[in-house]
Amino acid sequence: MDIFAHRGVSINYPENTMAAFQAASKLPIAGVELDVHLTADKEVVVIHDETIDRTSNGSGYVKDFTLQQLRTFDFGSWFSREFGDEVIPTLGEVLELFACTNHRINIELKTDIIAYEGIEALVLKEVAAQQMTERVIISSFNHESLQTISKIAPYIESAALFAEVLVDFPTYIALIPAKALHVSLPTSFRKSVKLALAEGATVRVYTVNEQRDARSLQQLGVQAIFTDDPEKILRALS
Repeated sequence: MDIFAHRGVSINYPENTMAAFQAASKLPIAGVELDVHLTADKEVVVIHDETIDRTSNGSGYVKDFTLQQLRTFDFGSWFSREFGDEVIPTLGEVLELFACTNHRINIELKTDIIAYEGIEALVLKEVAAQQMTERVIISSFNHESLQTISKIAPYIESAALFAEVLVDFPTYIALIPAKALHVSLPTSFRKSVKLALAEGATVRVYTVNEQRDARSLQQLGVQAIFTDDPEKILRALS
C-alpha cells in the first residue's frame, strides 16, 4: 500500500511549506499531497485554506494578494519559532524539488469554495514545465474541476474527493470521468467502498495517522493512504 505525506511531513513541519516537502522528499514513500489556490496575479500557490489566517502571521484571502505580497508573510512561526523563515511556496517550486525524485505528487485543486477561473490550465502548465505529467494525480472535491482536467488533459490521472458515502462510486466517477476515488477514513470501511474495490477501482484514503487504521486499510485492499506522519505509518506497514 502506497503512503503519501499529507501536506508534506506535517506532523513535524509546518504544513504545505518547503520544509515539510523537503522532509518528505527524503523518505521512501510513494508521494506527497498538497493543496493549491490562485493569487490575485494568477500565480498557483501551495496552501490549504482559502485565507492565510491559520498558517501565517497575516490575514485575508489568498485571492486578494499578489504573490509578492504573500511572500512578505511568515508561514512557519505558527507551528514553531524555528520555522520563521518559511514563506508560501509556489506549485512550480514544489514540483522542482521533486523533479529529481521518484515521488508522485497529488495536487488538490481547492476550487470547492472559490472557483478560481482558469486554475486547471495553469496547474497543468506548471506540471508540463517540470515534465511531471506521468507523476501527478489531480484531485478535488469540486468535480467540475476534474471534468475540466479530463477535457484539457485526459492523460492525467484525476481523482474525485469525497467526504460523504455514495451508494455507487464506480458509476459516478465514470461519469466525471475520474480515474480514482479519495475517501475519508470514517467512510472507508463502508460497503460502497468495498464494492468499489471489488470492481477494480483505485481507492486512496485520507487522513490516516493511526497504525492500526493503516493496517486495516491494507487488509481491505486500499491502494494508498494520506498521512501527516509517514514515518510512523511506514513502521506499521513494514
